[in-house]
Amino acid sequence: MVIEVEPGRFEDMVVTALDGLPEELGRLMRNVAVTVEHGPGPPGLLGLYQGIPPPSRTSHYAGVLPDCIMMYRQAICAICRTEQEAAGQVRRTVIHEIAHHFGIDDNRLSELGW
Repeated sequence: MVIEVEPGRFEDMVVTALDGLPEELGRLMRNVAVTVEHGPGPPGLLGLYQGIPPPSRTSHYAGVLPDCIMMYRQAICAICRTEQEAAGQVRRTVIHEIAHHFGIDDNRLSELGW
């Protein structure tokens, strides 16, 4: 049994997750857009970070498109049974993708319990 979260409600969950981040962390995020893909997304992914993490940016980092954190609504809904569970998964996925924005890879996230 999976849950179907309406697109607008899912977007609200993403906003809530972002608003719940420590203010200091939000100030460190530069040139990054967070969007929602309402389709299933690539197999096995709940979210995706694409861009150049700030620790990897050089003096040549200028005039580039914003980094993008994509959240995949159908993929998250497919593994959740309740709206509360979906909101928790959205929060975890947002944090996971923001970690990638700051240059933290999956191995290190796993070591940290994420």
